[in-house]
Amino acid sequence: MDYQYTKLAVKIGSNVLTRKDGTLDVTRMSALVDQVAELHKAGVEIVLVSSGAVASGRSEIKPSRKLDSVDQRQLFSAVGQAKLINRYYELFREHGIAVGQVLTTKESFGTRRHYLNQRNCMRVMLENGVIPIVNENDTISVTELMFTDNDELSGMIASMMDMQALIILSNIDGIYNGSPSQPGTSVIREVEQGKDLSDYIQTEKSGFGRGGMLTKTTIARKVADEGISVIIANGKKDNILIDILQHPEQTVCTRFIPADSDVSSVKKWIAHSEGFAKGELHLNEQAVTALRGKKAVSVLPVGVTRIEGDFEKDDLVKIMDARGKQVGVGRITVDSTEAREMLGMHGQRPLVHYDYLYLE
Repeated sequence: MDYQYTKLAVKIGSNVLTRKDGTLDVTRMSALVDQVAELHKAGVEIVLVSSGAVASGRSEIKPSRKLDSVDQRQLFSAVGQAKLINRYYELFREHGIAVGQVLTTKESFGTRRHYLNQRNCMRVMLENGVIPIVNENDTISVTELMFTDNDELSGMIASMMDMQALIILSNIDGIYNGSPSQPGTSVIREVEQGKDLSDYIQTEKSGFGRGGMLTKTTIARKVADEGISVIIANGKKDNILIDILQHPEQTVCTRFIPADSDVSSVKKWIAHSEGFAKGELHLNEQAVTALRGKKAVSVLPVGVTRIEGDFEKDDLVKIMDARGKQVGVGRITVDSTEAREMLGMHGQRPLVHYDYLYLE
């Protein structure tokens, strides 16, 4: 059987894997594993990004005292992650497929070295027929260093592993053109590059997850801009993964159409690492116009009007326009002291070379 994609990242949300009482839905989990196993045996490379650790732990243990949200998440995830990965291990073993656990934190994407270490780990697993099962390490993540949710993590994984598509499984069919509860509303089947969805996106969080549809669309746009198809679909529907790949026209879901441009591995890393930026370069209007032109250009000192923050050579910095709006992220070639000495000067080497510059 020929499938539409041969390299996939699949994100399974908390609301797909949990019942209404917050316990793990093993029947649904087993059905999804059956589908992943079928694709794997057909030669499709898959990385699973799976939520559900906190939900698994919540049903397993009753705290001896009232805990704050961080303590509660750490306790439930520590117990629940062991239960979750063991369940995956047993379910995949029935298909003769080995799985491996990858627990990560947002900090692990902050430096190029850590980023490449993670990528290499998962590449070795895939080369040896092992399905990586990725989750955030909630036991050591604290609020300010956490991913927005596993949607953000799955976007980073899809980008890092050069996947052809990212499938985000939620508990609804996709993005609706109104409130899903209202009669007459329908799923937006395709989202072209640049299409405005702000009128349709609801900002509330989902039941057991941390994120909502706003996070999903933000991540989906960024990943699609890197040339990767993104599909938001209902993970509670029977055979959903197979249907998406075999019968794309008949399967109700929302697809984000990928950009034609091919983004380099370094630029993909930079695109998803803006949260680690140590400073800001503020550019004049001419410099911003040049960056957005058809010709590839670097950020030169002559176009920089102001520098904020203290940073070292090779740190990430945000690129801002004259009105203070972010236009990109890049890796700086000098430290902040030297950058300020070069400010506004002609004939200097780039502060951010084009090869290490990601424009939004």
